[in-house]
Amino acid sequence: MRFDLAELAPRDAYKLLTGIVVPRPIAWVTTVNHDGSLNLAPFSFFNTFGSDPPVVAFAPGDRAGVPKDTAANIRRTREFVVNFVSEELLHAMNVTAAELPHLEDEVKLVGLTPEASSTVDVPRIAESPAAFECREVTTVLIGKNRIVLGEVLTIHVRDDLVDPEKFYVDTANLKLVGRMGGRGGYVRTSDLVEVPRLSNEEARQLGRTSDD
Repeated sequence: MRFDLAELAPRDAYKLLTGIVVPRPIAWVTTVNHDGSLNLAPFSFFNTFGSDPPVVAFAPGDRAGVPKDTAANIRRTREFVVNFVSEELLHAMNVTAAELPHLEDEVKLVGLTPEASSTVDVPRIAESPAAFECREVTTVLIGKNRIVLGEVLTIHVRDDLVDPEKFYVDTANLKLVGRMGGRGGYVRTSDLVEVPRLSNEEARQLGRTSDD
């Protein structure tokens, strides 16, 4: 089946894109509202896009043609924190995905703990197993898409989940969840498939074997 996206309504293109690009990591983003209250919202159009410097990108949309609180706050302060969503935080995250009233403090609403960051003025979520403190590099507008690019300044990982000497993260025990599709589908990240990296010679040998 072939789909020409130029001929599709945006909602139909969204269904195809989110149904195919899975699982998607979730950026649970904290920002500071203009009155000093906290905003917390999840975004699954998100990923990391480099390590030197470390860069993340996510796409906060509009609400009724007006930038959502997350986008407006980043435009004003240029700071945000990406908190990562573990299995135990899934339902709290789902609450914060609702279109709650402007300036309502979602962190208080779901009973989470704000914790001071070290390099930005935006608190992180203490219950999150990992978090990135970020500063906006630029925001790109493409049609109705808004893509925030941020440099990661500081990384927080729960002590029992990282080897501070080798910088190895116990990824499986982060127990993060990913987004599946465009509605209420999520996936655990505990079903690990380990495929060792091949040397050039091993790759050539396996390639020749598969052709036989």
